[in-house]
Order: sequence, then C-alpha cells, then structure tokens
Amino acid sequence: MLTFAKPAADFYLTIKVALRHESVDSDEDCKGLGFQLDRAKDSICPSLMMSFLFSGMVQKLDQKLPVANEYLLLSGGVREGVVDMDLDELTVYARGADYDMDFTLLVPALKLHDRNQPVTLDMRHSALCHSWLSLRLFDEGTINKWKDCCTVVDHVNGATNYFFSPTLVADWFYESISMVLAEIQKKPQRGVPRVEKVERNATVISIILGVGGSRMLYDVVPVVSFKGWPAVAQSWLMENHFWDGKITEEEVISGFYLLPACSSTGQKENEWRLSFARSEVQLKKCISASLMQAYQACKALIIKLLSRPKAISPYHLRSLMLWACDRLPHTYLAQEDYAAHFLLGLIDDLQHCLVNKTCPNYFIPQCNMLEHLSDDMAMLHARKLSSVRSDPAEHLRSAIEHAKAASRLTLELQWRGGSSNLPSPLSDPGGDQQPDDRLAKKLQQLVTENPGKSISVFINPDDVTRPHFRIDDKFF
Repeated sequence: MLTFAKPAADFYLTIKVALRHESVDSDEDCKGLGFQLDRAKDSICPSLMMSFLFSGMVQKLDQKLPVANEYLLLSGGVREGVVDMDLDELTVYARGADYDMDFTLLVPALKLHDRNQPVTLDMRHSALCHSWLSLRLFDEGTINKWKDCCTVVDHVNGATNYFFSPTLVADWFYESISMVLAEIQKKPQRGVPRVEKVERNATVISIILGVGGSRMLYDVVPVVSFKGWPAVAQSWLMENHFWDGKITEEEVISGFYLLPACSSTGQKENEWRLSFARSEVQLKKCISASLMQAYQACKALIIKLLSRPKAISPYHLRSLMLWACDRLPHTYLAQEDYAAHFLLGLIDDLQHCLVNKTCPNYFIPQCNMLEHLSDDMAMLHARKLSSVRSDPAEHLRSAIEHAKAASRLTLELQWRGGSSNLPSPLSDPGGDQQPDDRLAKKLQQLVTENPGKSISVFINPDDVTRPHFRIDDKFF
C-alpha cells in the first residue's frame, strides 16, 4: 500500500488543479478570550463574534460555562469529519448554496484541567472510545449547577449518582445560544455579523453567519475538556511514531475531549466519545505537504462519492493517513512530487479497510471504527471506490467541476444580492445589517506583516468593538 507504479502525467496535473479548489485544512487554537488568527478577513469577524458569544453572553445567562474558557476552532464542519462524530441527523448543507466556508468550534461546558479535581470516566457500559462521565466526586456547587443536565442513577445503598448527559447538555446549549443570538439581533452592534440560520442537529448546533458577501457555517459542539491523557490510550504512547523527535510528547498529550456522540449500541443520553482533536492539530505539523495534498484530494473524492448512504467519513481517511505515516519511511513520505502516488495509496488503504471492515482508531487501536458496518454496505462502498481507483483523474476532474459550480453559485447569489440579504429568522429588518470590517482589515494586516508568529486578539465581552492585540508575547 502507498507504493505504486508512476501514475499518468495528466494525473499529476489534475491533482494540482484540484487542490487549488480545496480549502486548506488548518486549525486554530482559541485560548481565553483570544483566537489564533491566520485567515482571510472575511472569516475573522465571525470568529470574533463566536468568541464574544461564548466567553461573554452565554456564560452570563446562568454561569454554567467556565469564565476563562479555552476553545478549539477547526477548519471544516462536522459533516466533513473534522472530529469523530458519526451523526445521521445532520442536515445536508451545500457549499455555495448554503455557505462559503465552514468551521467546527469545540466549546467546553466542563473544563477539567485541575490535577486535583476528581474525574470519573465510567467505561463499564460503553463501547471502546466511549465513556459515561460521573459527577459523583465533584463538589456540591458543580453538581447543583449542572444537575438539570444530568441523568440520575440511584444505587441500592441509597447513594445518588449524577451522569453528565450529552443530550441534555446539547438541549441547554441550543436554548442558550438561541436566546443570546435573538438578543444580539434586537440590539445590533457595530462589527457583529448578521445571523442567517441557527439549527439544532442532534448534539451539534449549526450557525450560519454572514459578513459582507460571505457566509460562514459554524458547527458548534459542547464538549468536556481534559488536561493530560486517558489511561485507555496509555499503551499508544509506548509505541514508536512518526512524530518522535519532531514534537515533544508533552505537546501531543496536552489534553483530550469528550464529544457528545454515542456508539451504535450506546445510550445517547449518557455516552460521550473520546476525542484527540488537540493532539491531531499537533501531529499535522509533522505530515509532509505532499501527503497533506493527497489527503485533501482524496477527501474531496470520498465526500462526493461515499457520502450517501453514509459509512465512510474523512475522519476515517485521516486515521489511515496517520497510520501510513507510522508505517512508511519518512524519506519516502517527504518526496515533494509524490502527491499522486500518495493519493493512490490512500484510496487503496481505504479499499482494504472496507473489504475487511477494519479501521483502527489511531490513538486507541483496539477500537475498530468500521465494526458496526454491514457486509452489504461495506461492499457497496468498496465497489464505488474501485471505480475511483480505475480512473482517479476523471473523478478528480469531476470534483473540480463541482467546486467550480459552488463558486459560481456563490458569485451569482452575491451579484443578485441574495447572500447579503437572505432573510434571517432572528434578524431585525429595520436594523443596520452591514458589519464594520475595519477590525478585520487590521487583523489581516497583522497576519500578513508577521508571518509565522502567534497573533491573538482579546476582546471585552461587554464591548466587542474594542479589542487589543498580542504578537507572540508583545501586547499593543
């Protein structure tokens, strides 16, 4: 796998063209009230609003969210497999028709970063990679604050155990966000993007924000944030990995999450899924540019071809890419002109997984992410993938045309005024809906003038129009 005869010359050309139409799969770490910024100005203003929304207004409703919180912003939506959430209830959105760029924002409802804070991951009732979260050992204040978002189990000895419920947390989250966004629309502020859609999709809240002529889709996910590393993944650290010597172990195991997603046999009201999204952000630094290009191209193919009926997501593909990095020599993966080879290898690896119904989780290898797949479904997708493998250049050209069509639709909507005047269920028709983009321009200037540096923007939740900036350790 991943070692092939030289692909045809036109295949190299097609893959390069395809990649110009794929969004860059980059990640941003959002700490406190700040966002790490490396994006075009149209995406910066909505990101500031999301920070403003959660670090200030939602927290003030009932003081449930941590005051000094830490968010992770990932490019690409939940539908694109940015995180491991296999949700059948997600509404289908089309790029171009519904949004122009998409992101996933992980918002910690509980932030368990104190080493002395008791944590009970109860995995007795769950499939691998999943857990219940008991609040039994937490202080009384925390239990009282979150009691309405817990399921209660009474033991024979008379003790009561509260389990943090992903579905009840999502209920509270959606109600809080809807309330805050409705209030924002009643009292519009300068620089705040317009809200075009707010929708609940299972445990994910999808928000489409408009700024200028662009529409940003945010899939907002309530999570539980941990520092350190779970015991169930401890053996993974004992193995040799491609990132050894390139980044420190402390960077890789700095924290993990519980996502509100249950297994195919789990209890939705109690079961969370372990996520290593923060570690994946760090590992991606060690992946060669050509392999990342192949991953982007392969992702475009499977999103288009294997999305219905749903069985394979880009998260499966990302896991295969990480396994390939462990398996293959660094000198081979570092070849700058091997993107086409790598694309064929990823397709073959994915086909191998489908035929054998085996795709081990990278961090917890004993967890087979395709175990629930039926034989018929596996073979259906394997046959589809065979058609891609027989003529990958043609399927890539089709993906390019699909991306071009989405871009043309976006331009047509902007030309007609559709994207900037779409009716919002929360909007005030008489209000001024045009955001002030001076802040965005300032941020973009800072990003351009300080390549490779950490740039953060800090805002006061009571006045989003007056931020201050930090470049590395210098404030101004």
